[in-house]
Amino acid sequence: MLINAASSCLLVVDVQERLTPAIHEGVRVVENTGWLIKVAREVDVPIRLTEQYPKGLGHTVPEVRSLVLDEEVLEKVHFSCMASDHIRRELASLGRRQIIVAGTEAHVCVLQSSLSLLQEGYEVYIVADAVSSRRPQDVQTALERMRHEGVRVVTREMVAFEWLNRADTEVFRKVMPRFIR
Repeated sequence: MLINAASSCLLVVDVQERLTPAIHEGVRVVENTGWLIKVAREVDVPIRLTEQYPKGLGHTVPEVRSLVLDEEVLEKVHFSCMASDHIRRELASLGRRQIIVAGTEAHVCVLQSSLSLLQEGYEVYIVADAVSSRRPQDVQTALERMRHEGVRVVTREMVAFEWLNRADTEVFRKVMPRFIR
């Protein structure tokens, strides 16, 4: 199944100030998440960003937070986004059945959110180069489990090229030199 910009939403899970410094390859996650948000904007894909208990973990890192609007940020206390009624309603209101997931931690909130989204009937795509955890083993195990459960594992460029769909458009000519090198 190909990702379609008109059918998808980018969900960024918990890339937060107090957690990110402990994340394995956290700089990569922040950079690739920001890249995905910028490309999503170019192709009109809605973005939602979650913050897990910001009182304890801080808010989203500034490099990512500066790229989203206040109304795109959703607070939660459950590890799974779908356990929060307001997030479940927000995602449903978008009418998008493909959810592209980036963020941290791969083996906790990303995994539980992805599996819950699958249970709710969404097509879920996990961006392998835009997720991580504190320990590399947890990332690898989470990606394997998600794949086994039916989550589609992709990379940021796979997402971008599928959103773009074709090379003969104005949006492709605009995105290509800025984001794909």
